[in-house]
Amino acid sequence: MASIATTPMKKLLNDPADVVRESLRGLAAAHGDLLRYDADAQIVVRADAPRSGKVALVSGGGSGHEPLHGGFVGLGMLDAACPGEVFTSPVPEQMLAATKAVDGGAGVVHIVKNYTGDVMNFKLAAEDAADEGIAVESVLIDDDVAVQDSLYTAGRRGVGATVLAEKIAGASSERGDDVAAVAGVARRVNERSRSFGIALSSCTPPAAGKPIFDLPDGEMEVGIGIHGEPGRRREPLGTAAEIAGLMVEAVLSDRPLSSGARVLPFVNGMGGTPQLELYLLYGEVEKLLRDAGVEPVRRLVGSYITSLEMAGASLTLLELDDELEALWDAPVHTAALRWGV
Repeated sequence: MASIATTPMKKLLNDPADVVRESLRGLAAAHGDLLRYDADAQIVVRADAPRSGKVALVSGGGSGHEPLHGGFVGLGMLDAACPGEVFTSPVPEQMLAATKAVDGGAGVVHIVKNYTGDVMNFKLAAEDAADEGIAVESVLIDDDVAVQDSLYTAGRRGVGATVLAEKIAGASSERGDDVAAVAGVARRVNERSRSFGIALSSCTPPAAGKPIFDLPDGEMEVGIGIHGEPGRRREPLGTAAEIAGLMVEAVLSDRPLSSGARVLPFVNGMGGTPQLELYLLYGEVEKLLRDAGVEPVRRLVGSYITSLEMAGASLTLLELDDELEALWDAPVHTAALRWGV
């Protein structure tokens, strides 16, 4: 069996150094009705941006997590996305360019995953935008209960709640809420969300050409993030029912819910897990949630915030209220999410 150092990389690439730019060109070619790609600024912008009087939403981060973030640019979600290189934060110049490109005069909300580079660079961009007269509210996403600090962050990592915050805050913006209200909705999603993930394999960044870590057969990484980093511990591979139990216990123990609480479970694939297995896992998760006395009333199942081709899954649990539920149901039309239109 080939060692981790010599296993050849099999990916659909030209030059690994060009993978992000060429992927973004393909995204724009496939979804030109929804978005455009500014190659000079290295940003993805909603096709009809800027929209006068509308609060704009901007997010971003390293590439390799597709469809996050570019796949969520469009009606009812993001106005712009700033993609960095694979697993690398975008730079402040990208974030400022995106902010200026979508500012319609009503302010801009930055949705920022809690990773050190993202936090620092979005802060610098917000300061520069303020100097140019653009009001910016920043919302930090830190929903991961697996670790308090990691290789990439101080405090909890931002993971699956990012998708939910972008959808729900996007609907808030679309209905005409002001910048403080849109930011407030995104913060409420973060406060009411908890996430936990596991990996069944590592992943191979194109520039590295080899997996980030070695995971032997029969084992799983527990408590992983989204950058291919190892989890907080390694365990023997469990059944789907056992993995669902581990996930549900992790999120409910961190944020206990009252009996009858209405929730949105989001079972997310890490990039290399078939939908067949994700739905199987979701069935186990819903059963456990109902046994715990909470009621799933909305659901999301699929690979929406990934780690290249990593096999694995995460659970994000959001406690809904009437407003969050209505905003979740509001129309959305992006490359990766579409309903109500």
